[in-house]
Amino acid sequence: MKKAVPDPQDMPNWKSDFPIQQKKATHVSRREFAKFLALFSGTLALANGVIVIRSLLFPAKPLEGEHYVCQETDVAVGQMFQFKIEGAETVPYILVHLEESEWRAFEQKCTHLTCAVRYREDLKKIECPCHHGFFSADTGEVLQGPPPRPLPQLQVVIKDGKVYVKEKNA
Repeated sequence: MKKAVPDPQDMPNWKSDFPIQQKKATHVSRREFAKFLALFSGTLALANGVIVIRSLLFPAKPLEGEHYVCQETDVAVGQMFQFKIEGAETVPYILVHLEESEWRAFEQKCTHLTCAVRYREDLKKIECPCHHGFFSADTGEVLQGPPPRPLPQLQVVIKDGKVYVKEKNA
């Protein structure tokens, strides 16, 4: 049986304007796919190179001077206080009142995927709730989980009942 050829006058205008079969329109050849992968990989490599060059040419500046955080009486023993330091970029920090005269200040961003960390008084540790990572509340060192580096730490200074932070001495 012979297949009937449709009459060109019965065909919609868009079909005659775009005579592409659906099978050919959705087919991606290996060569086209390889071109796409090469272009995508090159773009990612270029973006990573820009990040590296930017960090080498414009390194992060250390925190200058002392920054007021709060009154000593504002944070009870075993509690945490969140604060930010304004500068070239705003960085969130946590202040932890460990014992009567023991204070620690850490950057609040986890070193794994920058989730916000919090002090857990019941565990006496700093926890990253995103991937169950734990840091020492005393030193900021990694105790458990995926974080690759310790939390960046600031030095805490108490003057006349006021809590200040500054860049930690090496």
